[in-house]
Amino acid sequence: MTTIRDPHTKARGWNPFRSIKFFVLCQGFLQLAQLMASGCLKSSISTIERRYGFTSQKVGLLVAFNEVGNVMLIVFVSFLGSRVHRPRFIGAGALLASVSALIIALPHFLGGPYQHTAQAGSTTDNGTSGLCQSQSSNATLPSNQSCGLSESPTHGGVFPVLLLGQLLLGISTVPIQPFGISYVDDFASRRNSPLYIGILLAMTSLGPAVGFMMGSFTLRLYVDFDRVPTDQILLDSKDLRWVGAWWLGFLIASCLLFLTSLPYLFFPRSLTKESAFREESKSEDEKQPEPVQTVTLIQFLRRFPQIMLRTLKNPVFLLLCLGQVFCAGVIVGVITFLAKFMERQFNLSASFSTMLIGVVHIPISVAAIVVGGAVMRHLDLSRLGAARWCSLAMVLALLCSVPLLFIGCPTQNVAGIFPPGRSTGKSTAMQTARCVCPPDAFNPVCASDGTEFRSPCLAGCVAVETDNLNKVQNYTSCGCVGRGGGGYAVPGTCGSSCSHLLVLFMVISSLTCFIGATCKAPSFSTILRTVPPEDKSFAVGVCYMLFRVLAFLPTPVIYGSVIDKSCLMWGRKCGKRTSCLYYDLDSFRRGFFGLLTVFLCLALFCFLMTTLVLRKQTGSLEKKAGSERGYKLESSVEGVEGRSEGGGGGGE
Repeated sequence: MTTIRDPHTKARGWNPFRSIKFFVLCQGFLQLAQLMASGCLKSSISTIERRYGFTSQKVGLLVAFNEVGNVMLIVFVSFLGSRVHRPRFIGAGALLASVSALIIALPHFLGGPYQHTAQAGSTTDNGTSGLCQSQSSNATLPSNQSCGLSESPTHGGVFPVLLLGQLLLGISTVPIQPFGISYVDDFASRRNSPLYIGILLAMTSLGPAVGFMMGSFTLRLYVDFDRVPTDQILLDSKDLRWVGAWWLGFLIASCLLFLTSLPYLFFPRSLTKESAFREESKSEDEKQPEPVQTVTLIQFLRRFPQIMLRTLKNPVFLLLCLGQVFCAGVIVGVITFLAKFMERQFNLSASFSTMLIGVVHIPISVAAIVVGGAVMRHLDLSRLGAARWCSLAMVLALLCSVPLLFIGCPTQNVAGIFPPGRSTGKSTAMQTARCVCPPDAFNPVCASDGTEFRSPCLAGCVAVETDNLNKVQNYTSCGCVGRGGGGYAVPGTCGSSCSHLLVLFMVISSLTCFIGATCKAPSFSTILRTVPPEDKSFAVGVCYMLFRVLAFLPTPVIYGSVIDKSCLMWGRKCGKRTSCLYYDLDSFRRGFFGLLTVFLCLALFCFLMTTLVLRKQTGSLEKKAGSERGYKLESSVEGVEGRSEGGGGGGE
């Protein structure tokens, strides 16, 4: 007998746009490109600030504008998720993100070349500008000039353009993740859905890492390399006045976003449910999602508060979302401040500490997210099993994080700063009375007696030794160094001699990140199983809104406030306080990891409460099922007895 194949089935078999696996591939690349743009901005914040003379307050507002645009629309757009053509909305969001990245890069092409000051810290003066001088005019002139330049309103039109780009970038990301995750969960099999979601969440973590890596590369190029000849670039990347090509990363991200948006024009509104691997669950997995009735805008506005309240009244959903919020608080702290912590604690360069985050911590976390999804798929965890898994992961991560409170270096000896009240060599106050030193000078030197000074002038150095390239080798004849004065100092901080602890720190911190990240995919999958199918996109949107409102917006400020409390001395520029120059490293370490531990404890509490609620719900269902079985058994027994009595009466 000849078998006739359905032509539609054959066509679908060869059409990648009807495959949920191909959708996961496209969605992964899109999320990677979208978060690359976000990583480019975060890696270029200080460069943009230096290039356009922005204050820290302006830069903070610029970063927050991305979340403002996202929070305004994410819940409303996610509510419409199952009622609209989700792939097309995702593609439209990607196109808008591409345009937004171009807008952010636009100020570079509209403005003129970067003009840097050649007076302050110039390499042509053989390093004498930072030495002990008797005349105040030469010492204060560079500072006054730089203040005048920083206050001049030459870049007033740049900030609104950057704000617009950030606002549109935040709006463009609204449909990408909620629609993508709900689309995958609708048309993937129940067995494969956790793995696919784990892959997408892993790409979410990998995107910022790629953005930071790309930013570290582009910032090594001069900002105007496209219009200034190489022989006219007088600065190098180690110069404090250097401004890198911050705009180049946004151009690359814009091109990638445009390319990744194109496949979404060809995906259908719905797919055939992916077949399950196990036969016993095949009938359940192959059920198509029930069509959702379309609603008008008025109906949507009327029903929105009801569905919002219904979703938030679900205790399992709310507890899991809050648990993820506290986990996100840990992630924000690691990505934002861990590189700075390692730089200060172990006397590492900024580039090396950032590289460790991008090469070690983020890839390990990404691998852990995929492992968590694979474990849930392999063990076929129920909602209760997933909650127990997350609770166990938080307990182990908490135990691993405790030793990090004690692994670090002591604070170096800094003249007049730490330890408090300790005097070194000649009186620094007497020496600075003879040396007129700029009050905002910060050019750390390490003296021959092991004491660190904020500048060669404060060390009383009156001479300098340079090499053939005019690079400073030593500062000599330093009146504040040694018991009788006349010692020498070398450029740079003294640091601490405990770099051998870095390996132990990396091992324990990486293990903590790995264990904690394994609960991300199981908790997200459980969230999707907790809400009705028609509310799935809305529930994901609510979760992401909680992430941004409760984690991404406030936690960087909380971490910064805790770290600032450990500051020993603040920098000054133009009469205003700038960044911290010296930290109490013990206080820094305890505050930073103490806050991480608090967030882990709160996440553990939420997952434990989820376990208790699910166990109670499971017990109630089993009790109800047992009562129904007992009622049916009793009814059947009464029926048999009735028939027996009826039969006996007839016999008599």
